[in-house]
Amino acid sequence: MTTLKTSGHAPVNGISMYYEIHGEGKMPLVLIHGGGSTIETSFGVLLPLLAANHKVIAVELQAHGRTTDRNSPETFEQDADDVAGLLQYLKVEKVDILGFSNGGTTTLQVAIRHPQVVNKIVVMAGAYKRDGFMNGFFDFMQTATFESMPQPLKDAYLKVTSNKDGLLNMFNKDKQRMIDFKDIPDEAISSIKALALFMVSDKDVITAEHTLAMSRLVANSQLIVLPGTHGQFFGEMGSPDGDNAMPRATAILIGEFLKR
Repeated sequence: MTTLKTSGHAPVNGISMYYEIHGEGKMPLVLIHGGGSTIETSFGVLLPLLAANHKVIAVELQAHGRTTDRNSPETFEQDADDVAGLLQYLKVEKVDILGFSNGGTTTLQVAIRHPQVVNKIVVMAGAYKRDGFMNGFFDFMQTATFESMPQPLKDAYLKVTSNKDGLLNMFNKDKQRMIDFKDIPDEAISSIKALALFMVSDKDVITAEHTLAMSRLVANSQLIVLPGTHGQFFGEMGSPDGDNAMPRATAILIGEFLKR
């Protein structure tokens, strides 16, 4: 990444929350990474493409990367409150938000819990109900071991935070959060007033059918289904190598939505 303007840690709800600011623009765009990830693993490819035309605020959530932990479980609601707390610390009144995977679900919660700070949202492979995940997902989570965590995600965590105990802690908290995943009521999704773009891959961890159903609950939202696996259409680190043009195409689609 060559667009970094500044970075730091903010005292937010009892944790020290890491953030980076890239690029320039009137309406900031907040990036929220996926589970087990850092800014780089989720957005190493996409971030500089977006920062060419936007002021981007990238964050790392509780127990992830350079952000500290608290003595409580990870929840999507708490993550949403932490993002809102960071914006208050930075004195930013309103933002667009883009979240991937677990970050997509957190983005939904920000829009539900803190609508006053949200302009538009981009939800990439986010979920609001258990039946939106691919078959067998929760069976796998019940038996998942630290050894099954993708090595690139382990390496990326240790690259920015050389704390093996912290890595294991993050894995355990991420796993428990998914085991405990509870549906968000349709009424809560329907309450979202922000303009929304929902994006998903056709072979994703989250089904296209679920993403379509979610998009129909949010008034005037848009839906884009792109080819590939989880994160592949924007170059997420854990996805297989694909067409190098796809992240650029994705950035263009996001940019066009944000200009609406």
